[in-house]
Parts: sequence; C-alpha cells; structure tokens
Amino acid sequence: MPLNPGKLRHRITIEKPGQTQDPATGEMIDGWQLVDEVWAAKRPSSAREFKQSQAGQSEITGEFQIRYRDDVDATMRILHKGKVYNIEGVLEDNESGMEWLTLPYSQGVNDGN
Repeated sequence: MPLNPGKLRHRITIEKPGQTQDPATGEMIDGWQLVDEVWAAKRPSSAREFKQSQAGQSEITGEFQIRYRDDVDATMRILHKGKVYNIEGVLEDNESGMEWLTLPYSQGVNDGN
C-alpha cells in the first residue's frame, strides 16, 4: 500500500553522530550533525512501563514514515517538536523498496543520546 503524501504533515530533523570542533579550545567534541529536514507521518504505537535498576522508567515507541532516501540508518536520531527519538531500524516499503521508509523509534529511555 503506497504512502499517502497527505499524511506527511510533521516536519522532522534527521541527525547523525559526528564531531565538531570547539572554537575556543580546538578540542573535538562528540555531538550530532544535521542530515536533513523532511516531512513525515508519525504513528505512536505504545507506551510501556518497566523497571530498571529499581527506578521506574517508561519507553514510548512508534514509527515515522518518510519518502525514500538512501542515507538514513539506525545510528541516527530524529528531532521533532523539541523531543529526541532514537531510530531503531530502517524498513523499506514492501512494493518497490524505493518509495518510502518506515523508521521505528523509541523515546524516553535515553532521550536519543
């Protein structure tokens, strides 16, 4: 089933891990670099509560769908409305594999860091 372009109503920023140079010290600092801003469909799917190290945490999962591109992978993250989403995988469409991508995400455990 093709992606309905009318559902691409969320503007998201895709970032990849990278290094930048501190202008004051010249030190290389780990951070995030802009890949692109694209339109996406957002579909939250679940929220689950779990315990880790005796501290309650929640993780929210779902997926973004974007038009196909070959430069997105699971090491990247998405920024949307001030929130950070970890990309958990990159799934191509079932038909041609070249129309759209589904990007399952998680949010809440480590805020994409």
